[in-house]
Amino acid sequence: MQGKEYLLDQDRAPIFEALDNFRRMRVVPFDVPGHKRGRGNPELTAFLGQQCVGVDVNSMKPLDNLCHPVSVIREAEDLAADAFGADHAFLMVGGTTSAVQSMVLTVCKRGDEIILPRNVHRSVINALVLCGAIPVYVNPEVDQRLGISLGMKRDMVKKAIETHPNAVAVLVNNPTYYGVCSDLRAIVDMAHEAGMYCLVDEAHGTHFYFGENFPISAMAAGADMSAVSMHKSGGSLTQSSFLLTGPRIRADYVRQIINLTQTTSGSYLLISSLDISRRNLALRGPEVFRQVSAMAEYAREEINEIGGYYAFGKELVNGDSVYDFDVTKLSIHTLDIGMAGIEVYDLLRDEYDIQIEFGDIGNILAYVSIGDRLQEVERLASALAEIRRRFQTDGTGLLKQEYIDPEVVLSPQEAFYAEKVSLPLRQAKGQICSEFVMCYPPGIPILAPGERITDEILNYIEYAKVKGCNMTGPEDPYIRRLNVVKTESR
Repeated sequence: MQGKEYLLDQDRAPIFEALDNFRRMRVVPFDVPGHKRGRGNPELTAFLGQQCVGVDVNSMKPLDNLCHPVSVIREAEDLAADAFGADHAFLMVGGTTSAVQSMVLTVCKRGDEIILPRNVHRSVINALVLCGAIPVYVNPEVDQRLGISLGMKRDMVKKAIETHPNAVAVLVNNPTYYGVCSDLRAIVDMAHEAGMYCLVDEAHGTHFYFGENFPISAMAAGADMSAVSMHKSGGSLTQSSFLLTGPRIRADYVRQIINLTQTTSGSYLLISSLDISRRNLALRGPEVFRQVSAMAEYAREEINEIGGYYAFGKELVNGDSVYDFDVTKLSIHTLDIGMAGIEVYDLLRDEYDIQIEFGDIGNILAYVSIGDRLQEVERLASALAEIRRRFQTDGTGLLKQEYIDPEVVLSPQEAFYAEKVSLPLRQAKGQICSEFVMCYPPGIPILAPGERITDEILNYIEYAKVKGCNMTGPEDPYIRRLNVVKTESR
């Protein structure tokens, strides 16, 4: 990747340049936002700084318009497409959620089938609720020791394509939250041979485009669309992302799809952060991510030396369900010290002032990226050693399985909009769920609309609540009740 040649001048950051020029012009604002460069809200200005609120501006001719870009935003899109090796790139200010939903809405309509793993982010199933497409789940293999779902096996994708020849697309995670990658190039080829699109949720794979020795990126694998969370490993502001498209996708139509749901008042703070961050990675990506990889590998070695923890890595690679592994994902199994991942997560924050990405039933994830330093990695390893010494138990009563195969009864849209009734949690057994239940992060539904509620799922929900997982999704914020599809008997 080092020495990669670009077609365009990646030293440019046209949105940033236009904003910087505009700031120096001292234009009198009789437009929105109403704080008028911060003067109307001194507390906000004091908190965020004049430099920030001074460029929190509205769309205007010199700054272009996100809904219909013709100048500096269009230039920034072209530069991003060049940097990522895409035919087109869209600047997204609704997070990768909006990018994922735009992918699905671009290729799917009501009644269409789409092949995907069940361990997708809720944004994928949200899109199915919106458009009425039908999920065909390729249930992932599960690592029995770690309790985590792995990637999509080639033969299972092939079987799903053969069984559902009219499906319009295959969607792949690249990588999963834990760093697991499927054989993306093979899946792309299978999808295309069957006349289907291949969509990729690359929320955690920005660095694949700019680093060395990483798993293959969606665009390099020939995928048709990819949603990339620039704000995760790429360094831009939270809620800013890219949507990338390949040559088989009509960019003008994608713009129409994006404009169905994306704001008409795109934040120039978010847009400019994408522009500046793209430039940073295009110019310095290989060097930066070489350091990130080295830090993560060092942390993995130090944590595994502690004993009890298992910071897993490339040794999981098996050529199929774990075709490759993202070494920057510092995923750590905790059950062998007798603690759920969420318990270690809470202790790190409450006792050691260390905020990691998430903790679930059996694992934690420490996100290592371009802003980290070696001394902080060492502090994390030291804290984990002390937690083991102070809090280790024999592990009695711990659950191990993260992934539960769903029984899909209705489409997500049909169940979500169906007449429903609220039942106490345990009374919902056997019913069809009409809402989401998930731990966030990672935001992978435990239950999605249209799925059967089983004893195993209820046990998991109750256990996760007791252990302190941040449960989201249902109307009932305490998750004592669930909305289920109303049947004739009620």
